[in-house]
Amino acid sequence: MSRIGVAPAGRMAGVDLPVMPPVKPMLAKPQPSIPVGKLYEPKWDGFRSIIFRDGDDVEIGSRNERPMTRYFPEVVAAVRANFPERAVIDGEIVVVDRERNRLDFEVLQQRIHPAASRVKLLAEQTPASFVAFDLLALGDEDLTGHPFAERRARLEEALAEASPPVHITPITDDHDLAKQWFEQFEGAGLDGLIAKDPSVAYQPDKRVMTKIKHERTCDAVVAGYRVHKSGPDAIGSLLLGLYDDRGVLASVGVIGAFPLAARKELFRELQPLVTTFDDHPWSWAKQEAGERTPLKGEGSRWNNGKDLSFVPLRPERVVEVRYDYMEGVRFRHTAQFVRWRPDRDPRSCTYEQLEQPVSFDLAEVLGLPE
Repeated sequence: MSRIGVAPAGRMAGVDLPVMPPVKPMLAKPQPSIPVGKLYEPKWDGFRSIIFRDGDDVEIGSRNERPMTRYFPEVVAAVRANFPERAVIDGEIVVVDRERNRLDFEVLQQRIHPAASRVKLLAEQTPASFVAFDLLALGDEDLTGHPFAERRARLEEALAEASPPVHITPITDDHDLAKQWFEQFEGAGLDGLIAKDPSVAYQPDKRVMTKIKHERTCDAVVAGYRVHKSGPDAIGSLLLGLYDDRGVLASVGVIGAFPLAARKELFRELQPLVTTFDDHPWSWAKQEAGERTPLKGEGSRWNNGKDLSFVPLRPERVVEVRYDYMEGVRFRHTAQFVRWRPDRDPRSCTYEQLEQPVSFDLAEVLGLPE
């Protein structure tokens, strides 16, 4: 019996599955438009997780192969209650904001906590759900070499009796319906579409799927920078701000994909704008002295130790950036540089320019009864 994955020594000793952890998930490459002739699913905004169940033994893997089992005890219990006795299922762990009826990635990030008591409390206060979208193994059968269309059919059979918080992602082969999903589901906090070839085998760590995400632009104020890892004379990232309805400059995210030569040139260009925190809209960051962090809670426990200090700039330069969507008041992902906007008044860069998706019922996406 050939197996994908090798169990690390001292871990998962009670598990004997045809597909063993850790397994790197199959990935998707970006495309600007929805391709024809595929199977289409919503793109969930959560933690990608391959879950292994062998009887009472459950292991939750992550995209970076770090186990997440201890952080989601309620998901472990749901797996034992809903998965087949022996199975390996690929999917996404998400948290639903029930008041706003949408996904909440910020709250999901907070679930990664070192203290067992805190993990237990968060499992009760902000319980997670699991959305399944691929079946890698069932019983003694390794399904990774089978076509996706077959794996999907077997997944539906395997989870036919499953109940929340375990779900199966919606799927369609209707291109027009997929376009409708792409427009509507963003209002429930989803992240675009995934298109899959019905005949494709499961290929760990290979970009054989397609992801289609929303793309928008806005004009933002450059309010600071971080230096690049190559040295102190190159820009690593630019810190962006937008003015809220009170006229306060709020931190919304960063841009950082520049060639090295451009990083050094940009560093020189920005030096005349360097200021102190006394004269900066984010002067409250001064109290963090050597840390100089624009958002104390920025980042996550996945990047512990990362230097988040920044150099404040007078908020006089405007840049047009490309982004997919907002998570609260910030860009959900790193924005992309489009062009400088010397014609724009920084004070005109407000939240009002941002496109607001129409709210959509997340329960409808998950097929839950009203």
